[in-house]
Amino acid sequence: MKGQPFVRYVVALITGIILYTFLPELPVLPLGGLVLGLTMLIWGFVQTSGKATKPVQVSQGVGGLLVFVALGWAITYQRTASNRPDNISHVADTLRAYEGVVAAQPEERAKTYRVELEIRRATFQTSDRQNKLQPETGAWKPLSGRVIVYLDKVGQQRPQYGEIWLVSGAPRSIDPPLNPGEFNYKRYLSYRNIYHQQYLRPFQRQILGLDPSSRITQIATVVNRWADSVFTRQIGDRAEYGIVNAMILGVRDDLDTELYRAYSAAGAVHILSVSGLHVGILFQVLTILLGFLAKRPRGKLLMAALQLTILWFYALITGFSPPVLRSAAMFTMVILANTFGRQQQMPNTLGASAFFILCLDPYALFSAGFQLSYLAVAGISAWQSPLYQSITFRSKWADKLWKLTAVALVAQLITFPLGVYYFHQFPTYFLLANPIVIVMSEILLPLAMATLALSWVPFVNDGLGWLLQKAAWFLNYAVTQTGQLPGAAWDGLWLSTFPMLLVYAVIFGGIALVLTRNRSYIWMTTMAAVLLAVFTCWEEYRQAHQQQIAVHFLPHRTAISLTYGHHSTLLTDLDTNDTRSFDFYLKNTFGQWGVSDMTIIKAKPTDQSATSLTGIPTSYRNQDYALWVSKGKSLLLVNKFSSSSNWRLPAVVDYLIIRRNALQEWGQLSGRVVARHIIFDDSNKTPLTDRLLAEAKQQGIACYSVRQMGAYVADLD
Repeated sequence: MKGQPFVRYVVALITGIILYTFLPELPVLPLGGLVLGLTMLIWGFVQTSGKATKPVQVSQGVGGLLVFVALGWAITYQRTASNRPDNISHVADTLRAYEGVVAAQPEERAKTYRVELEIRRATFQTSDRQNKLQPETGAWKPLSGRVIVYLDKVGQQRPQYGEIWLVSGAPRSIDPPLNPGEFNYKRYLSYRNIYHQQYLRPFQRQILGLDPSSRITQIATVVNRWADSVFTRQIGDRAEYGIVNAMILGVRDDLDTELYRAYSAAGAVHILSVSGLHVGILFQVLTILLGFLAKRPRGKLLMAALQLTILWFYALITGFSPPVLRSAAMFTMVILANTFGRQQQMPNTLGASAFFILCLDPYALFSAGFQLSYLAVAGISAWQSPLYQSITFRSKWADKLWKLTAVALVAQLITFPLGVYYFHQFPTYFLLANPIVIVMSEILLPLAMATLALSWVPFVNDGLGWLLQKAAWFLNYAVTQTGQLPGAAWDGLWLSTFPMLLVYAVIFGGIALVLTRNRSYIWMTTMAAVLLAVFTCWEEYRQAHQQQIAVHFLPHRTAISLTYGHHSTLLTDLDTNDTRSFDFYLKNTFGQWGVSDMTIIKAKPTDQSATSLTGIPTSYRNQDYALWVSKGKSLLLVNKFSSSSNWRLPAVVDYLIIRRNALQEWGQLSGRVVARHIIFDDSNKTPLTDRLLAEAKQQGIACYSVRQMGAYVADLD
C-alpha cells in the first residue's frame, strides 16, 4: 500500500474500534499498544536523527499504526454515551419524570409518531407521588442520553424538531432479539447511543417550549419540510409522490406497502432510502453536466464549487440524514482530489474520507449503509474499468448499455455477500432492474433538484413537476413489472459471518487471479472455496436432519412451530395481512433454519381456537385445549380451564403451552395435567405471567416465559 497512507491509517483505526466493541473491559490492550507504539516511534526517530539519508524504518511504521489502533479504541470509548456517569442507562429504573428536546425529525407511523428525545434533566422517585408531572422544587438533576418515544397520534399534532417535552414515567430498556435470527434492534440503536424507549399517552407529556439543539439541523428540518410541500403541490399521484419523497427526502410515510415489496423483489429497494448511492449518482450527473468547465481557465475550481454546493444542498434537504452526510463527506474528498490532480489516488481518498468519518462517528463502521457504500465505490473504481474494457461494441448505445451493465455487475458482485448477510435475499433480475434504476435515478434526482430550485417560477415549476411525476411513474412501472416476474427474488437466504468472509475470499482471490495472472492466488481461492463447500454441506446435513419444537416470541400473539428437516408447520393467530410482524419476528428464524416449505395453520384468537387445528396431528381437542402427538412427544396447547371440562390426557405431557391468560393460579393444574415443560407464550398478559413466574420460583415449579427468556426451542429427536 505504498503511496496510500490513509488506507493503512483507517485499517488501524478500524482495528481499534472493533477492539473496543468486543473487548471494552480490557483497556490494557490499547494502552499497551499506545506505549509500545510511541516507544517504537521515538526509537526510530533517534535511530535516524542526524543522518543525511533517512532509511525506511519499519519500527516507525508499525509504531504509528499501533498509535492509531489506540486512537480508535479511545475515540470509541469517548463516543459511547453509556460511559458517561450521568447517562440514563445508569438510572432509568428510578426516573419519575424527565425533560428532553426533540433531537431529530419525527417519523409518522400508522398509529404513532416516532420521536427521538435528547434528555437534559430528570427528577427521581423520592416520594409516593409517582404520576405527577410537576416534581418537587429543586428535585431536578442533570441527565444525558437519548430515548425513542412513541406518541399516540390520536388528537395530536405532528411533533416538531426542537420542542422541549416534559415526560412522566420511566423509559424501559430496549428488548434484545427474542427469536433466533431476529434483527437485533437493541444493538442497532446502541450504535446510535440509544438504549431506552417509551410508549406515551398524550397526558404523559407537556410541551414546554422550543429550543433546538442545533440551529443548522433546525434549518435542515425547515428546508426538508419546504421541499416536501413543493413535491406535494407539484406531484399529484400518491404512488409517484411517495417514491420521490423516499428517494429525495428519505421519508417513507406515504410509500405504499405493495410498491415497497415490488422494489424489494426487484433488488431496487436501496433506491428508496437516501444514501451514498444517491449522492454518487448526483455526483456522476454533475460531473457529466459540468464537464465542459474543466477545459476552461480555473474551470476546475468553478466546477468543484458548483458540485460541492449542489451536493451539500441535497444533504440539507434530506435533513442532514447521517448516510447522506457520510457520503457527501466522501465525495467532497473525491471532488477535491480530482480538482487538485490527485484522482489517481482513489484508494487513499476513500481511506481518508472513511478515516475522518470514523473519527467523528466510530459506530458508523457497523452501519450497513456505510459498509455497502464504501464497498461499492471501491469496487467500481477498481474493477469497473477493466471489465468494461474487456468487451468492445461498435454501436454507441450498445457501448453505453454495456458500461451501465458493467457498473451493475461490479456493484452487485462486491456487495451481494454483505447484502445477503444483512437482508437475506438476492434479486434474480438485478441485471434487468439495476440499469433501468440507475438511468431513471440519473434523470429523477437532477429533475427533483431543478423542481425545488425553480419552484417559484410560474409555468416552469408546473412543467418540471409534470416531468418529475412521469419519471417517477416510469420508474415505478419498470420496477413493478420486474418484481412481478417469476422467481424475481431469491428469498430466505442465510449467510453467517464466517461463510460470508469465505465468499469474499473467493471473490477477491478470483478477481486478483484474473487481473494479475499470479498463480499464488489460486491456492487462496481454492482453499476458501473448499472450506465454503465443506461448511455449506455440513449446514445442509444438519438442517435436513433437524427435528424441533419452538414457541416463538410474537407480541401479544401465539406462534408455535414444528420443524422437520426443511419443512415447518406454524400455528399462529397472527393476522394474515400483518406481514410486517411476521417478517420482523419470524421470517429470519425460518431462514436461519433453512426452512423452504412452510404450512401455516390459523388459530383463531377465541376460545374456539382449538377447533381450527386441522392439519396438525392431534390426538384430542376441544374448546379448552388441543393435544398433539408428534414423533413420540406430546404437546398440550391450553386455551382456558373450564370447571366442567372433562380432560382426557396422558399421565404426563412433554410440553404444556399456556396461552391467552388461561392459567390464573397454579392450583388450576392440580389433578388435571402434569407436564415436563411449562411454557407461557406472549398472548398472556405480562403482569399475570410475571406473577405466576414469581410464584413458581417460590414453589419450585420449572416454567418458561418467552417474554422474559426469548423463544423456547427444543429438539424432538
